[in-house]
Amino acid sequence: MKKIDPKVLLSTLWIVVMINMLKADILSLYIPGAAEEVVKTAAGTSTSVPQLMLGGAVMMEIAIGMIILARVLPYGVNRWANIIASIITIVFVIGGGVTYPHYIFIATVEVSCLLLIIWNAWKWRHLESSADDNVGQIFSNRLSLGAEAPKAQR
Repeated sequence: MKKIDPKVLLSTLWIVVMINMLKADILSLYIPGAAEEVVKTAAGTSTSVPQLMLGGAVMMEIAIGMIILARVLPYGVNRWANIIASIITIVFVIGGGVTYPHYIFIATVEVSCLLLIIWNAWKWRHLESSADDNVGQIFSNRLSLGAEAPKAQR
């Protein structure tokens, strides 16, 4: 079996997550009273409906942004961005507390993909060393147990 480029794999998994997020939202529009539920949620949390919508938009934008960032970020930053964005997105997906059967199914697919992203980003080892990845190496090294950052190549 041919090894898949980690950047391509991570980006593709983010596409699957994004499509499932959209699918869950679209299907939820067909539930009678869904709009009223959003208003009740807003009233119960002293948060306005536009603020709730903004929060949802920001969370969706993380997934959208990660589709391209997974392909273009240097190695070290890429790994940590995928891990952190996945954890934040899992909290968002589970924290929604929606109990509709379609949402539970789609959320299970989303969380499974996000766990695959975390697993693959964690296990990803960079074999090539290039000057453009220096930023990623410095970031990654500083995060790992206070290790000293590599000196810049000249």
